Amino acid sequence: MPGTAPRGVIFGDPHVTSDGTTVITVSRVRRRRTGEDRVTAIGVYTVREGRTTWTPAVDADRIALIGVVTGLIAATLGSLAVLRKPPWPAMTGTITVHRDR
Repeated sequence: MPGTAPRGVIFGDPHVTSDGTTVITVSRVRRRRTGEDRVTAIGVYTVREGRTTWTPAVDADRIALIGVVTGLIAATLGSLAVLRKPPWPAMTGTITVHRDR
């Protein structure tokens, strides 16, 4: 049923591993314009021997997309710069002929 899920940051149920480490997942819920909820993993809290560590989730697809878009923009700007004024010397000129009278 749309609209019943909580929005914002959600902490998952603690999971205790065989070595005694407690893992707590953290997610973010956002509402889309279509009314659907979108859940995105933010990271994980790990509790081991009384010490808590935070490990952020890495979105490899987003990092790859940023790299591709950056390369496309750089190639476009470089192409436009070369097309506007090529780096090679201009080969146009005038020829004058001098005749002896």
